[in-house]
Formats: sequence, C-alpha cells, structure tokens
Amino acid sequence: MADGRWVNLGDGVYVRRHEELDLSTGLVLGERGCLVVDTRGDAAQGGELAAAVRELTTLPWTVVLTHAHFDHGFGTAAFEPCEVWAHEGCRAALAAEGPGDRQRWARRYRDEGRADVAAALEATRIVLPDRLVTGRTELNLGGRRVVLDHFGPAHTGHDLVVQVPDAGVVFAGDLVEHAPGGSFTAESFGPDTTLHAWPSALDGVLTLTPRVVVPGHGEPVDREFTQAARETLARLAALRAAVEAGELDATRARELSPCPADVTDAALALQ
Repeated sequence: MADGRWVNLGDGVYVRRHEELDLSTGLVLGERGCLVVDTRGDAAQGGELAAAVRELTTLPWTVVLTHAHFDHGFGTAAFEPCEVWAHEGCRAALAAEGPGDRQRWARRYRDEGRADVAAALEATRIVLPDRLVTGRTELNLGGRRVVLDHFGPAHTGHDLVVQVPDAGVVFAGDLVEHAPGGSFTAESFGPDTTLHAWPSALDGVLTLTPRVVVPGHGEPVDREFTQAARETLARLAALRAAVEAGELDATRARELSPCPADVTDAALALQ
C-alpha cells in the first residue's frame, strides 16, 4: 500500500496507511454517518486525514480512538465538533499522560532533526473523548452496525476493538501489529502493557471471526496471522514468568524466544 491512499476492505470500509510510524487509520461508512478510527499523531496529521475522509464522503463523522497513545489520537481536534468514543481508561490516560507524551515525542522528533513535526506536535491540543465505553457498545451509522469491544488489559489497559460485522472487518488498534519480519517491535511493549493478559484479549478478537484484521501499524492481516500473534505473545509471557521465577536467565530466554532479541528484552523488562 502506498502512503496516503485509501484501500477498500469491504463495502464502505476503508483503511488508510500512513508513512509516519506505519500507522493505519480506518473509515466506516453508513447511510447517515461515518466513523473514523483513530486520528493520527498531531493536529496537522489529523487535518490531512480529515481532508482525505472528505474526499470519500460528506457524511457527518464520529471518531473512535483505539487507545490513548499519541500517534492514534492526538489529531482529533481536526474533526471537531463531533462525538469521540473511547474506553473510559483512554480518557483518563489522555488527561493524565497526554501532555507528557506530547513533550517527550516532540523532543524525540527534534533530536531526529524533524523540527517541523516537533513543532506541529507541540502546537496540538489534546481532545478528551466524550463518549465512554467500559465493555461492549454498539453504534448505528444508519443501515450499518459497528461494535466497540474492550477485551481487558493488553497493549494498554484500555484497548478498544472496532468491529464491522457485516463486512467481517475488525480494527484492532495496537492489539495487533504487522511489523517487518514479525508481529511486534520493541515499542509494542510499554509501561502500560499487561503482557500476561494480552493473549486473552486476542482470544476476544478471534471470537469475532474476522475476515480482515486491521492492525494499528502495518498492513491488514487475516485470522491466521492474528492467531500466530496470540501464540507469540503467550510464549513471551511464559518466558517472562520463567525469568521472574528464576527458572531461566535473560540470555536463555532470548535463545528460546520467537522474537528478535530487542523485542524479547522489551517484553522481559515490563514491570
């Protein structure tokens, strides 16, 4: 997929791939409205996505955020005014951690020599979701039902999955990633990750029997890829538990891991 090109996944269901962080965003069309899945990483990127949505539809939009990480939800201001759906934990994380994340990533972009991206991020206003989900919620876009599900802590404590049942498409956020050469990168695992529960969350995704799963990063995948990712996470969780129990050292865990050393080390380092 080329950057900045809509790809149709089914009747009125689209994914848009972005070069920045290999992010995937989504769009679901109904008869009376459309749903935008994630909004990119700053106000300028959100504006680009909003304009791209308007290339396909003039329907009023609603936004859903899969989780609170900056690259998925800091572009929301470009879509206002609109309803913004997310798990209740997403709102709490954006309020508490969003300003720090904005500062940290702006500094990282400056260190990489990308002052324009850093400036756009620093100028971005963080929008807090106003429609909160705790478990399962259904949205009606007019002739089309969309289901929002939370399957427990995993990549974060508040990951939200967006299912389009009539198209067999699931937008999984960063519960699923499709990294070059594998399922995950070292940055898949952070201070808000609950590794031992992540396989269970993917079991929830698999119960939806998706035809297509859209990862938060990378190209769309199928049920088999998602199942394999689940097994990879289960193996990492087991290795981490063995290291914590003193049954393995980190060197042996790396040797037994299905992932590269940097990914394994990130998983083992989780608190």
